[in-house]
Amino acid sequence: MGAALVMLLLLSSPVLAHPHSPSGDKAGADRDYWIELGEAVHGSFGPLIAVGIRIGDDALRTLGVGPRNVDVTYYSGKDAPCPCVVDGIMLVTTASPGQGTLRVAAEPAADGQFGRVVIRNKRSNRAVEYVLPPSLATLAKEAMTGAPERRWSLVMKAPEAQIFTRRMFDVKD
Repeated sequence: MGAALVMLLLLSSPVLAHPHSPSGDKAGADRDYWIELGEAVHGSFGPLIAVGIRIGDDALRTLGVGPRNVDVTYYSGKDAPCPCVVDGIMLVTTASPGQGTLRVAAEPAADGQFGRVVIRNKRSNRAVEYVLPPSLATLAKEAMTGAPERRWSLVMKAPEAQIFTRRMFDVKD
């Protein structure tokens, strides 16, 4: 069975919680798990995948929910090379286009934003918005000059403000 199919089956299992925490690093095992998963799903592991993993993990912790309990909308900035961040978010949250719980919006993020993502708790309608600053492009470019482990490390060790700002709100029906 191909690696991508195995990952898809693992991600679609409703009873499977991630055995690895993106915010922990047990001698590199967790890091290696996420890098391998990112490569299998996205085709390669760039720093924007790591950014998405960091955001997805933060959102689940902030909202107090587990995977499969969120709805995600990503807005790509005009200067962002691609919406790769959303692939990292998908890995952690297990939201997906096929489930109708993950989408890349047709409209771009606001001027002056590298990207923006809204992650909503499906049960409570409590949401968290992440705004990715334009300076994230500099970090991403710097992180591309090394192995995937270096990319992971630079993103995970960067100050939160260099990656995103967070705002909580309630979604009105």
